[in-house]
Amino acid sequence: MCCDWLKEYRTRHTVGLQIRRTVVSISKRFFTEVVSNLMVCNFAEIESLGAPEHFCEDELLSILNSDKRKSLTLKYYAKKILYFLRQQNILRGLKLFLEQPAERQSALEGAVLVDQYCNPLTDVSLDSISSQLDEITDKVKKMLRIKNPSHPSLSQSQGDCSPVGDFELQRQVVAALNVVLYEQLQYKGNECDYYNPLNSYIHQVLLRRTGIPISLSVLYMTLARKLGVQLEPVNFPNHFLLRWCQQQRGSEDIYDFVYIDAFGKGKQLTAKECEYLIGHQVTADYYSAISTTEVLLRMVGNLLNIGKRGEGNEKSYQLLRDSLDLYLTVNPDNVQYLLLQARLYFHLGIWPEKVLDILQHIQALDPSQHGAVGYLVQHTLEHIQHKKHPVEPEVKRRSVPEHVEVQYSIGLIMKHKRSGYNCVIYGWDPKCTMSQEWITTMRVHQLSRGANQPFYNVLVQDGTCRYAAQENLEPHSSPLEIAHPEVGRYFSEFHDSHYNANEELQTRYPEDMEETLGTGVFLNVDQPLCLHFHYLMTSCP
Repeated sequence: MCCDWLKEYRTRHTVGLQIRRTVVSISKRFFTEVVSNLMVCNFAEIESLGAPEHFCEDELLSILNSDKRKSLTLKYYAKKILYFLRQQNILRGLKLFLEQPAERQSALEGAVLVDQYCNPLTDVSLDSISSQLDEITDKVKKMLRIKNPSHPSLSQSQGDCSPVGDFELQRQVVAALNVVLYEQLQYKGNECDYYNPLNSYIHQVLLRRTGIPISLSVLYMTLARKLGVQLEPVNFPNHFLLRWCQQQRGSEDIYDFVYIDAFGKGKQLTAKECEYLIGHQVTADYYSAISTTEVLLRMVGNLLNIGKRGEGNEKSYQLLRDSLDLYLTVNPDNVQYLLLQARLYFHLGIWPEKVLDILQHIQALDPSQHGAVGYLVQHTLEHIQHKKHPVEPEVKRRSVPEHVEVQYSIGLIMKHKRSGYNCVIYGWDPKCTMSQEWITTMRVHQLSRGANQPFYNVLVQDGTCRYAAQENLEPHSSPLEIAHPEVGRYFSEFHDSHYNANEELQTRYPEDMEETLGTGVFLNVDQPLCLHFHYLMTSCP
């Protein structure tokens, strides 16, 4: 097929200019709307460009791959746009997947889609995952060949999953699979860090060789089917299992099955032993096989619970948002999770118009939710009204008398005297502005000057945001870059010894950069105690 390369080049160039203009404008328009480390922008304008998706992504990647110390704000928003665009594309793929007949839906493909949606900036593909599973399958075949050179699974080509009918031959496959997976490759259940979301992402399970019952079961079931053994997923409470029929297929007697615990190194259990596993009896319904859609809901439900267990930081909120998006794509009429989504957005102060849409949907599905819906509607409308009359941001000048004690400035790389963490200043107050409850909880009175001294908003190397007293900070003797995800929101460049504030931050601290460039202030390193606080961005001015 003939291609007009000149036309393609011109289109690519035009798209590049449009994307850059859009990214540059976002910081000015949305700087004050970032809440709890999450930025929600109206990305409709990106989609409205009508440009080929690969051109948009190519330009965003070009921005992200430029000099790592420069254009930090541009990179910050380019990354968020790329995150959003890829997620929208993955959601479209998930919807197409769910429209397929149940018998054509693969639990592995569903798991990959979940993985991709939660990690849109990571290179995860069904092809790469399948290729890794093919390598494991070859190892199992090698083991099988030693035990039974004439085993029918050995003659199957990749992609041919013809079931093995004889039970003894199936048993040989399962035995070989267990040896390869758990003895040779050392896969195991992650008992020490069970609630780490990485345990639910299939590419991480393959990389780290550890997971939770459902992720290891998807892996185990897929490998078994590649070798001709049909296993079925079982939505057992608190511990996902697989079942393996020992009688004629079609039986629903729970005692006609062996249950496989992929988390427990492939251990085979009877129905009664499954109850011992969780410590209580369950009805026969819990031993039934479930559909791929139900597997996805269980997997996403696990991620939802991890997000709810989180510390209220950026990562836990992002996981909660992503897993809610996935769950409601699969099951759009779940009132419980629709209400959770509305409350989450309301709490974060984001997408008020979307909150109203969600609440309207909830009211139509379940009128008994009128009380909760009414409360959220009222306060969401107040929020929308408030946004129409934004408050001008406070401008802090170092030259005014009440700021005379502020010794440090935005962009300086600092060291915490007692905790030893490295950080960069992105804001300050002449006195502590936190509540009396916080001041008491954090024992501010134990500081030599208590709350009556400058306090600084800092981005810490470990990814947290903290509020530190002046007496507990000192300029870093060997300034270094701070690997914090929000650096680009405030700073445009790292310049050897400090960060240069972007235009929006300079507007709020118009005299600070001159101080940063000429700073030479050092405090007495023997002053006592330290104070830091891991808190939401909503606590930061």
